[in-house]
Amino acid sequence: MKLIKHLQSRESDSKLTVTFPKGRYDFYEDGAFTREYYISNHDQDNPKKVGFALEGLKNIVLDGQGSDFIFHGRMIPFALLNNTNVTLKNVHIDFEIPALRQLKITAVNKEADEVIAEIYPPGNYRIDNNKLVVEGESYEFTPYVCMPFRADKRLAYNRADVGFNPTEITEKAPNTLSIKGWEQTKHTSPGEHFVLRSYHRPTPGIFVSECTDTKFKNVNVHYAEGMGLIAQMSENITLDGFSVRLRGDDDKRFFTTQADATHFSGCKGIIRSQNGLYEGMADDAINVHGTYLKVTKRVDDHTLQGRYMHSQSWGFKWGEPGDKIQFVESKKMELVGTHINEIKQIKAIDKPTNFGAKEFEIVFANELPVQVTATGDYGIENLSWTPEVIFSDNIVRNNRARGSLFSTPKKVICENNLFDHTHGTAILLCGDCNGWFETGACKDVMIRNNRFVNALTANYQFTNAVISIYPEIPNLEDQQKLFHSGIVIENNTFDMFDQPILYAKSTDGLIFRDNTIQYNTEFEPFHWNKHPFFFEKVNNILISNNHFGKEMDWDHAVRTELSAPNSVVIKDNN
Repeated sequence: MKLIKHLQSRESDSKLTVTFPKGRYDFYEDGAFTREYYISNHDQDNPKKVGFALEGLKNIVLDGQGSDFIFHGRMIPFALLNNTNVTLKNVHIDFEIPALRQLKITAVNKEADEVIAEIYPPGNYRIDNNKLVVEGESYEFTPYVCMPFRADKRLAYNRADVGFNPTEITEKAPNTLSIKGWEQTKHTSPGEHFVLRSYHRPTPGIFVSECTDTKFKNVNVHYAEGMGLIAQMSENITLDGFSVRLRGDDDKRFFTTQADATHFSGCKGIIRSQNGLYEGMADDAINVHGTYLKVTKRVDDHTLQGRYMHSQSWGFKWGEPGDKIQFVESKKMELVGTHINEIKQIKAIDKPTNFGAKEFEIVFANELPVQVTATGDYGIENLSWTPEVIFSDNIVRNNRARGSLFSTPKKVICENNLFDHTHGTAILLCGDCNGWFETGACKDVMIRNNRFVNALTANYQFTNAVISIYPEIPNLEDQQKLFHSGIVIENNTFDMFDQPILYAKSTDGLIFRDNTIQYNTEFEPFHWNKHPFFFEKVNNILISNNHFGKEMDWDHAVRTELSAPNSVVIKDNN
């Protein structure tokens, strides 16, 4: 605390580097900072304990020189708020006792409906009324869902979000459990591992809010009970060698974070993520999006009230005067009106300030479209807080759900990455003003020189193909203005065991060219989508100069629905 107070009191704007001699540093809840934070896509549990509350700093470098920073209890290791030009580098972030646990199956008796399993990390648990209770240093919980892994740390084939609710758990010996009446017994064999978890997201590893020019260099997050890194309402973020990873091939853990490795909500400038390794997390490697407010009241022709809708995304600043705004009709995900509007005034109406607020009153510079009222389903999108994204030279492997998600109208470059056994879709372009309320339409996306190895070994939301362009549109049939556009997928290699390569919905302008598709027999094909190319409500689609490892029956390879004739052109493939 003395160090941070000293940094905050600095009068000079010169660059200052703080170095930690390489070693192990332990941080406990006792003596930690206590803060009330509202963090996008996390549970809004407050107050929170914070190891490093880096707030109001300028031109500071924190260099761990390869140190291990080990945290105890339920904490946010690093929180960066209202900073300018702050860098964190050369540090390993981990917890002494993670909330996640894993079971190694050592024996299976299907006739007795029993498995024997070793729990890891050992200790810090108890059995209450035939239920396993995980004990942290300052909390406890009963896991009810798990991720099944093979012995090689790849997620198990075609088994997503397995329940954990056995009828009887007993302790045969310390850290050895007898588990009976579990639905997975009939599917399980010795050597498999099950990572026990909940869907709770109380604390990310790193929290960044309202910062400018933030950099992370050679930072490794080995565990967090939320996302590895979450940034909101910040400008220009660079991740170079930032990883959410195990501690090497000999690490006995199969898991890293409880949710996404990295997540960017309502940011702007350039998000640059390069040279990272993302593995073992319980959600995506990267997700970039804004947040729609739902229109709750039309006050007058220049004034609306809008509300954060998702239970994990509220309480933080949404916009400011001068921001550019557009409106979307939620059921068809169509833009309303032809002009971009601008915020003149914005204020919270359920709290004194933006802090902790769910609902805002916004005065717009220009007259509102007449149809935007609370009687329909309309969302408000902030175009000013949308970033360019460069996601390059990363490895994403052995993780639940999806690889990378991009929802921004600014330029996106996704190149030179390895997507290795992502359990669901490798790349998702989404957009949803109905459930997650995550904006928005992509307009300029380049996906090139990536390698995809056996993605889609299980089904999750939005996972219709290895690359899935899937905005959530309840009334697709009546939609007139298509959502995504300007997408190029070129010079990639797809190493596949199943059929679905590319799915696209509500897309105008998509090129799939000069890609190589080769096939293997590592898994049995199982996906419901039997078409390499499946398009719904699209236009101006070109599939050309691709190289397939087997002969394609083009009469059945492409399925097109709700689209005009000749909306898909296929040429010069072999």
